[in-house]
Amino acid sequence: MATVFSKIIAGEIPGRFVWSDDRVVAFLTIAPVAQGHTLVVPRDEVDNWQDVDPSLFAHCSTVAQHIGKAVCSAFDAPRAGMLIAGFEVPHLHLHVFPAADMSGFDLSLADPQAPPEQMDVAAERIRAALRAQGHGAQVAGA
Repeated sequence: MATVFSKIIAGEIPGRFVWSDDRVVAFLTIAPVAQGHTLVVPRDEVDNWQDVDPSLFAHCSTVAQHIGKAVCSAFDAPRAGMLIAGFEVPHLHLHVFPAADMSGFDLSLADPQAPPEQMDVAAERIRAALRAQGHGAQVAGA
């Protein structure tokens, strides 16, 4: 059975995509710990990060770095946090979010009621930052 992320990637469930290439996508989570909280997800369904092909994992990490720079720029954050939890959905995903302190690393503080309008604005701010970094070809919807 396809994971919820595979369904989002396939367009069966809506998602706020900010990055798309032939191996990886990135979209905003529906329960952010901070405005701009983005998930970097390989198109291939791999559950545990320890099992992913090393070249795909390296690509996920590279995309996460680009997203991290974008969220720092878009939300004037001093740092971007990144973590892999792996319990929410059995499909590898890297959480990338603007961070000013360690509170963003606590996924139990995620807000499942984030206003859709705020999420739409956050996605566009990240897309604009990615375009400014020279990643226009990978920006979803570009």
